[in-house]
Amino acid sequence: MRSSIRDAARVAINTYPFSRLRSFGERIGIVAFTMMLLFAMSQSLWAHEFKAGDIEIVHPWSRATPDGAKVAAGYLTLKNDGSEGDRLVSVSGEIAGKTEVHEMAVDASGVMTMRPVEGGVEIPAGGTVELKPGGFHIMFMGLRQGVKEGEAFKGTLTFEKAGSIDVEFDVQAIGGAAGHDDHGG
Repeated sequence: MRSSIRDAARVAINTYPFSRLRSFGERIGIVAFTMMLLFAMSQSLWAHEFKAGDIEIVHPWSRATPDGAKVAAGYLTLKNDGSEGDRLVSVSGEIAGKTEVHEMAVDASGVMTMRPVEGGVEIPAGGTVELKPGGFHIMFMGLRQGVKEGEAFKGTLTFEKAGSIDVEFDVQAIGGAAGHDDHGG
């Protein structure tokens, strides 16, 4: 009878999944694989993305401003996963008295110009629009507070079809991230 109990216990133990892996290396491999799988699945939790209808707002950010600055610039990427175009019609930011979408362009004589965008920014169906230094960007004017590296501030984007969504702009170093910007922000 004792041997049948031992045999039953041995069978039960051998059916436990880890008991089939006799080496320490095999057990470490499964733990490492599980950790990598959990890390990969949690990436979307760490991503700095927002969604309004068919519009995905990817990584809103700004640059830190020097003391006394009156303007800052904001950048982000807009992806339209829908079958119809949409339009970014307005932006606001808690740090500024006034916020506008601007465009930088080079005129026929080679002079860089900056102007507010009239009528908003078109985001074509299935398309992507990048608001970045040297092109379309958000201008935060009449700053109520400085913009400091490592901090974040809230803003709201309003789309013609997708409606309004609150976002958070991460603040990077003054000379940080993607290229040069003539706004001091």
